[in-house]
Amino acid sequence: MNPISAFTATSLYHLRKGTVLKEITLQGYTLKIIAAEFCLWILAEWPQGGQIAFKAAYAANDHLEVESIEETDAIEIALKGTTVAIKVTIVKPDAHKPIFGFKTVLTPLFDMLVPYWPRDIMPLYNNGKTQNTKGTIHAAQVGTRSGLLFFSLEQPHIGSVFYFQDLGSLQKYCEHTETSAGDLVGGSWPELGMKLPVTTKEKPLKAGEEYIISDAYVLLSNVVPNDNYQVSQQFINHLADIYLLLPHPDTQYHDWPDMLSKGLNDLETHKGCWQFADGRSYLNAYVSDYKTPPESMVQLAVLLPLMDYDRWSGENHCPVIETLHNGLENFFDKRLGTIARWLPAKTDDLDRSEEQKKLDIMDSWYLHHPLLNLSRLAIDGDDVAKKLLLDSIEYVINVAHHFDYSWPVFYNMATLEVIKAETEEGQGGEKDVPGAYAHLMIQVWQLTGNKKYFDEAVTAARKLDGLGFDIFYQANNTAFSAGALLRLYKETKDELFLNLSYLCIAGILKNVQLWDCNYGNAKHYPTYFAIYPLKDAPYTAAYEEQEVFAGIHMFLKEADGMDEILPSVRLLLAELVKHVINRVSYYYPPRLPKEVLATKSEIKMGEIDPNLWVALEDLQDGWVPSGQVGQEVYGAGIAFGIVPRQFYKIEAAGFMVFTEYPACEHKVGKNTLSFYTRGDSQLNFRMAILPLKDKLPAKITVTGITAGLAKESITPKTGTSATYTDYTLRGDSHLTIKW
Repeated sequence: MNPISAFTATSLYHLRKGTVLKEITLQGYTLKIIAAEFCLWILAEWPQGGQIAFKAAYAANDHLEVESIEETDAIEIALKGTTVAIKVTIVKPDAHKPIFGFKTVLTPLFDMLVPYWPRDIMPLYNNGKTQNTKGTIHAAQVGTRSGLLFFSLEQPHIGSVFYFQDLGSLQKYCEHTETSAGDLVGGSWPELGMKLPVTTKEKPLKAGEEYIISDAYVLLSNVVPNDNYQVSQQFINHLADIYLLLPHPDTQYHDWPDMLSKGLNDLETHKGCWQFADGRSYLNAYVSDYKTPPESMVQLAVLLPLMDYDRWSGENHCPVIETLHNGLENFFDKRLGTIARWLPAKTDDLDRSEEQKKLDIMDSWYLHHPLLNLSRLAIDGDDVAKKLLLDSIEYVINVAHHFDYSWPVFYNMATLEVIKAETEEGQGGEKDVPGAYAHLMIQVWQLTGNKKYFDEAVTAARKLDGLGFDIFYQANNTAFSAGALLRLYKETKDELFLNLSYLCIAGILKNVQLWDCNYGNAKHYPTYFAIYPLKDAPYTAAYEEQEVFAGIHMFLKEADGMDEILPSVRLLLAELVKHVINRVSYYYPPRLPKEVLATKSEIKMGEIDPNLWVALEDLQDGWVPSGQVGQEVYGAGIAFGIVPRQFYKIEAAGFMVFTEYPACEHKVGKNTLSFYTRGDSQLNFRMAILPLKDKLPAKITVTGITAGLAKESITPKTGTSATYTDYTLRGDSHLTIKW
């Protein structure tokens, strides 16, 4: 028997005695709307028995009277008590799936405090009790990520529930009370669901004001997932089903080529971005942080996107590329036989303030990351990168064998002594590192043709078997792992690797923010589909978002032509790319008001130049200043990564094409460009046609063919910009531009 709170016990008592106001059928399920003293409940009943109650309205220690019930496309119920007036709207938003939604608007009758708010879901047994139920919570909100809860009811064994709160609807509540919408959705069995933020007497809810306090979507299922792979795939599919129902914020066209030009100039000329050491110039990790020695990851994190842009543009950025490239060899530590994190000549400068800032102490993912970038250079024909990579690879393999492909958090590179075994007690080490290692080994196999590296990739990837959402340690590693695992599936046809790739994708999607904060400082920057760098990070981070963006492009490229890929994966990942492009320019301080930036005393690393087009590391919850970690030079690759992937140039025609969704299969004819856009035809994205110099060709036509639909002519959006032509297009389409 589960212990329960007095509130739950009282609620159960009144629920059993409540009045059924309405009964609704929902794809074989039954929904009963029940007025029960101080609550209004939606009782969901499974066809085979079993019930879960969802609290749509609550008034503490009050008695709610039903004032009216109106039914059109939705059911609208007005309730009144001595403390509040409440309106509840209940909808069935999808005619083909067992999904219902409810929105609750509360109007206090006096300036009201919220010192406590009970959660809003009670699983029930057939006798109407919650104490004797059992279930598993598969996913819940962490921090300011999406307000979701995914759980199975296993006693009785009836199915699962995917519950989603659109927390953006709480904007007015949070703004007036100066509270956060973080950590609201979750709970411990059997008291589940959402609670409201606690208010203070200085910031109460205001009398007579309407506040949305719940905006929920609930998907019911009769399936109890049997393993982590079923959990991850159900999670992705259910999230996609709910995503199609959510209101999505409008995106804007951002002038990425212009921001890139500004960023490149600042990167080249701002002295705070550079330091001189061991006879060469190196990028700082953070602006004006001269105390920390140069890092290999930092140099390569900027060099690779810059080279991507260099190839795309056909221009010559050799001064910066050459400077970064020339310093790479100095990171090879002959004592250890591998590329090191810190410049060996400057390790005496390590201040030992953090574990990794001590001699020979390695953060496990960090060993592989610079080598992955070296492998990409080597595959492109860079002999220096190839030598550094191959000279390091045996050390990397020895480390993998020593730890049996299960890496700790920190270890000593010289002795392989474990310094920190687990992220938290009982949580294990850096669980996605086997995927990063497999990615590296696949790259080396491609470079050398030596099958031993492919075999290493397979062995490491199998170590991920059995992990759930905990596979996610760091977002960029998990994203690149997904692509590597998909590649292994294509090479071996072993479905384990396809399932593991979905597990990685689910881990990423669990760690995004599918709501717009829009309170406090966050009124000045969008947060929709923000990607968190770690599973418990309190902020989003520029570099990890840029790398996830690149990793998702890699995954989708691997997925081309694979009919077995879940449609929900294609849908959500295309939307992720679209919203990354819409959001991440706000990491640049010139895009933000100065008052939202961290002050000098709040900055951990270096300093912030608010006029510098170099990204802040962190964007925070609306009540916290951003840039507290610092202004990260290694995040300077954002624009260099976006422009080559989202803009396609037609030099002969004098224009380029920007798409928010990933596009591929570009084919240029005498006066045509055709290409395919990924994503799903149920959703739209923006395309812009921009002149390379002065103006666009006199006549441009756009046609599109979407699966199952006839060819259609696509006209520009009305009120389109004077500097570009703007279109709205369907995903999963073949497009032709003619001039």
